[in-house]
Amino acid sequence: MKNIGFIGLGHMGAPMAKNLLAAGFAVRVFDIVPEVVAPLVAGGAIAVDSVAAATQDADVVFTMLQTGEQVRNVCLGEQGIFANAKKSLLYIDCSSIDITVAHELHAYAHEKNIAMLDAPVSGGVSSAAAGTLTIMVGGRAADFQRAQNLFEKLGKKIIHAGAPGNGQAAKICNNLILGISMLAVSEGFSLAEKLGLDAKVFFDISNNASGQCWAMTNYCPVPGILPHAPASHDYQPGFTSHMMLKDLKLAQTAAASVNAAAPMGTQAAALYTQFINQGNAGVDFSGIIKLFQ
Repeated sequence: MKNIGFIGLGHMGAPMAKNLLAAGFAVRVFDIVPEVVAPLVAGGAIAVDSVAAATQDADVVFTMLQTGEQVRNVCLGEQGIFANAKKSLLYIDCSSIDITVAHELHAYAHEKNIAMLDAPVSGGVSSAAAGTLTIMVGGRAADFQRAQNLFEKLGKKIIHAGAPGNGQAAKICNNLILGISMLAVSEGFSLAEKLGLDAKVFFDISNNASGQCWAMTNYCPVPGILPHAPASHDYQPGFTSHMMLKDLKLAQTAAASVNAAAPMGTQAAALYTQFINQGNAGVDFSGIIKLFQ
């Protein structure tokens, strides 16, 4: 049985760790917030009090954190993952972070003879709980194959995106599209309402016409249309507006680093900044429709 260390038990990390437990793996868990650890311990996880303790003797260590700086901090230093890893460790970072940090950590891991994969995920909290995430993975093909049985317990679509850092590149570009798409859907539905169209009727039309997209079909921002969508639950996340803005800013940084034009991404970031400045950082990102109403 593989021994797994799991660091970062937030909205996404906790259900992912729970699915690994359900699959029969021995999982040691660590988070700086004690309250999120207890439910996993009740489900069979072993609580530890440090990153080092989660790493020592582990075959695989997962991290699911919010920022590149957090990931760097748990990887480096005397109490970090890399200093406490055994030689055969496979390190899998499922956080969504900037490509520069991902490349930096891959280089450190290589120096320590640690296998590393950057494997950000898509699908939100519901998919994390259901084990149906899309997982985009950067790193060596051999390491990807080694992690396959673990990924299959967490997701339904697992794709090797290529070289180290390519998982993060894929996630950044995907969420750039998602953020822009949600703005387009929100603007379209708000205009439809002002023109006298019933929202459900318009949904049925556009969802079967050329305006159809994932943001509308799976995450419609109008309450009462999709029972499972955050909009129908007072915009409880889901995926917060704060995290969407973080990813849009990562896309801006990535675009600048390769001199790529991203004007729609820049506008999307400005609109999410405006929405968050109105006190909506913790609101689901589909709540952006309120800006257009």
